[in-house]
Amino acid sequence: MSRFGRATAVRRLEEGRYQAELDGGFGFDEALNGGYLMAPLLRAAVDVSSHAHPVATSANFLRVARPGPAEVWVESRKTGRTAAVFRVTLAQDDRPVVDATVTTGTLDPDATPAWSGERPPMPPIDACVAFDAGERDRGFADRVDTRFDPATMGWLDGRPTGRPESRAYFRLREDHEPDAFALALAVDALPPVVLNTGSSGWAPTVELTWQMRAVPAPGWLTLYGSGRLVNDGWFDEEVEVWDSAGRLVAQSRQLARTGRGDRKAPRD
Repeated sequence: MSRFGRATAVRRLEEGRYQAELDGGFGFDEALNGGYLMAPLLRAAVDVSSHAHPVATSANFLRVARPGPAEVWVESRKTGRTAAVFRVTLAQDDRPVVDATVTTGTLDPDATPAWSGERPPMPPIDACVAFDAGERDRGFADRVDTRFDPATMGWLDGRPTGRPESRAYFRLREDHEPDAFALALAVDALPPVVLNTGSSGWAPTVELTWQMRAVPAPGWLTLYGSGRLVNDGWFDEEVEVWDSAGRLVAQSRQLARTGRGDRKAPRD
């Protein structure tokens, strides 16, 4: 099993209750990535469901999750022939950390779209900016291989574009081809788009909704992030995920707080 597989695995304790072990390598400083936190939630929901894929997820992030033991609680809300709905909660120390509604269904990997928009342009991978893994473990940056469009990385050297945007190629550094759970990570893997408007620091997600639109083909994913409004300490971020076959496989929207360079992750 890959590291990502182990880091998102759940073990059934009893009906509707699972054990997980959260891996600190999928975080930044003291805060674990929100997309990573959704993956064990979705594994538990799919384990309970008669359907194979988490086709729609709406998650509220209630407090910062810490590396170490956690539980996942699953409550059925609806069961049906084509879809099932569950309330799924990730908890630590008996306190909810992430509360989500998950709809499961079964997608046909050979389905052909009746209509699809065109994938936005992106530079070749070899023209993009790579953050190579070094000898020191840098957490999230060493778990994923992300190649950024240079046109959206001006914030790194003090030249933000002024537009909330971020684009990159994405894959896990280990041998783990994209699946439903890797897509959950991918939709929250970009640097916050608000960085290109001059914001800095930690930008915590408050609510994230995403849909799995197709079963991804093996290989690189391409992430396109954008925003519509930055106002009064809040911003939105929309992400499209396209696979190596040129298909839209996931899309998301989240509401988050703007970062401040001197703000630290809260204790709860």
